[in-house]
Amino acid sequence: MNSTKGGKLIVFSAPSGSGKTTIVQHLLKQKDLNLEFSVSCTSRDARGDERDGENYYFISLKEFKQHIKNGDFLEWEEVYRDNFYGTLKTEVERIWSNGKNVIFDIDVVGGLRIKKKFPEKTLAVFVKPPSIDELKIRLKKRKTESDDRINMRIAKASVELATAPQFDYIIKNHDLPTALDEAHTLVADFITKGCE
Repeated sequence: MNSTKGGKLIVFSAPSGSGKTTIVQHLLKQKDLNLEFSVSCTSRDARGDERDGENYYFISLKEFKQHIKNGDFLEWEEVYRDNFYGTLKTEVERIWSNGKNVIFDIDVVGGLRIKKKFPEKTLAVFVKPPSIDELKIRLKKRKTESDDRINMRIAKASVELATAPQFDYIIKNHDLPTALDEAHTLVADFITKGCE
């Protein structure tokens, strides 16, 4: 992948339920930012009203492992047992060829891998929930997963929160309108000024 061409990479990472998806969706609507969403691949099944090619590219575990073998991913991770997530290099190249900046809604490990590969082109933002208790409330409100699954996510969140200092910025999502404004300002500054 040629890192000298193309736009910027904007990474938003956070524990599940922190509000990163809401922030990313808001930023995508801001025409001044010229963003396009990087659709990740996953080996898990679609949940709720998720659509293939929009929320994720849903592929089989076998296909996913073949892509790993072929070196097709910019980053990938087995987030939970046999639940793989990854970003295809072709997805980023496609967005760059459209003259857009790429925005990611991605787990912390993947986000940090992208930052490491393209340090000058990447803005890595960590979205921090008000607290672990608040996170649990938000996940329960979704009503998309069992209590066991929620507890697994909460345990993972504690580990993910420890990675926050490795990101360029931390947005504390106590108040959504404030977090949205902060995210917009950060991204707009990064795109216009570039990397210092």
